[in-house]
Amino acid sequence: MATTKPARGMRDFLPSDVRKRDFVIGVIKEVYESYGFEPLETPAVENLETLMGKYGEEGNQLVFKILKRGEKLDLTKAASESDLSDLALRYDLTVPLARVVANNKNDLPKFFKRYQIQPVWRADRPARGRFREFYQCDVDAIGSGSMVVEGELLSAVSEILKRLGFEDFTIRLNHRQVLTDILDTAGVPTDLHTDALIAIDKMDKIGAEGVSAELAERGISGDAATILMEIFAKTQEILNQEKDINRTIVANLINIVSNETLSELGQILKFADKAPIIIDPSLARGLSYYTGAIMEITVPDLAGSLGGGGRYDGLIGMFGKEQIPACGFSLGLERILVVMEERGMFPPEITASRAADVIVTIWDEDSIVNSLKLARDLRKQGLRVTVYPEADKLGKQFKYADSTGIPFVCVLGDEEQKAAKVKLKNMTSGEEWTLKASEIVSKISK
Repeated sequence: MATTKPARGMRDFLPSDVRKRDFVIGVIKEVYESYGFEPLETPAVENLETLMGKYGEEGNQLVFKILKRGEKLDLTKAASESDLSDLALRYDLTVPLARVVANNKNDLPKFFKRYQIQPVWRADRPARGRFREFYQCDVDAIGSGSMVVEGELLSAVSEILKRLGFEDFTIRLNHRQVLTDILDTAGVPTDLHTDALIAIDKMDKIGAEGVSAELAERGISGDAATILMEIFAKTQEILNQEKDINRTIVANLINIVSNETLSELGQILKFADKAPIIIDPSLARGLSYYTGAIMEITVPDLAGSLGGGGRYDGLIGMFGKEQIPACGFSLGLERILVVMEERGMFPPEITASRAADVIVTIWDEDSIVNSLKLARDLRKQGLRVTVYPEADKLGKQFKYADSTGIPFVCVLGDEEQKAAKVKLKNMTSGEEWTLKASEIVSKISK
C-alpha cells in the first residue's frame, strides 16, 4: 500500500498552518513595500547551468536536478551527468534574480529594489526548522555599492521581526574581506580559503572541535588552524560580554583588517541605527558568491539562523559582461514559523481563525434554493458564509458547525420560510433569534 506521508523533508499545510504562514508573509510584504521594494517572481525550474557553480562545492551537491525528458533521456548512452540532467529546481532566489537582472537590464531602473517570496528546494538533511522544500522571503537592492543599502536591508528585516513579536534576536555582521585577512594572517593558502570558509560556516552547528577537525580534513595545516581557532575563541569571549562588543571587536581587528573594510562595517552600524547588530568575525556564510558584508539573524532557542544575506557584487556579471553591485537578505519563513509556534507568538485572531462566520443549514431538498440565496445575500453584506452541502438532521448540522468552530448557524425551517424569516443561533451562548435576513449581519456584529 502506498504511503500517505509526503516525501521526506516536504510537508502538507493544513488550513491553520496556511493562515499562520499568510499572516507572517503579510507582515513581511507590508514592511518590504514600505521601503520601496517591488514584487518579483521567477520559475521554480532553472537551467542546470544557471545554478551550478554559484553556491560552492557543498551547495552544488544539494541542488535538486531534473532528468531530461522523452527522447533527450537515453540511459543506455549516458556517459556523464550532463547526459542525464539539464534542468534543476531553484536552490535559492538570489541566483535567479541575478539572471533576471542580466536578462532585463535595459528594462529595469538604475537602482532596482525587489522582494520575492517563493519556495526553494534543497536536497539537504531534514532537521528542526530545516526542510527540503521551504519558503524564502528575499529582499535585494541592485545597482549601488553604497553601505546605505546594507543599512536599509537590516533596518527592514529588524522591523519585520519586531512587528512579529521577536525581542531577543541578534543580527551578526561580518565582511568577506575580514575573513580573507584573518585567513591570510593565520597562514591559510589562498587556494584553500573556500575550504576554510565552508568549515568555519559550520561553527554554530558542529562547534569549535568539529570545525578544527574539518579544517584538518580539508588540508589546512595544524598551525594555521590553531591560529584561526584562537582568533575565533577570542571573538566568542568578546561576544559573551554585554557591553561595547563592537568597539572591542574592532579594536582586535585593527592590526588584521584594512581600514576600508572597518569603515564599511562602521557605516553599516551607523545607517542601521536601531537594529541589534554585533560584529562577529567568525561569521562565514558558506555561499561562494558573497563579496562584501555578510549578515545573519539568530535567536537563543534556535540552532542556525532565522535569515541571512550579504553583498554579491560579482554574481550578476556571471550572466553578462557588466559587473553590477548588489546586496540582499533572505528571511527563512519556516524557521520563523517554528519559533513563533513554540513560543506562542501568533495573535489570538490567527490561532482562533475559522473558515466562516456563519453556516446556512439545509432543511430539506425543497429548501436548497432558498438556503443558497440566503448565503449569497449574506456574502454580499460582507460575511464569510458556508452552506451545509446536503439535507440532513439538524442536530448533525449543528454538530458540524461546532466541530469547525463556526460561531453562528442560520436555519430555514418550514415555519421560518413561511414567515420570510431566519432562525439565527449563537453556538457559543446557545441564544436563538428569529430575524429578517436583513437583520442577521447587525446581530452577528454585536
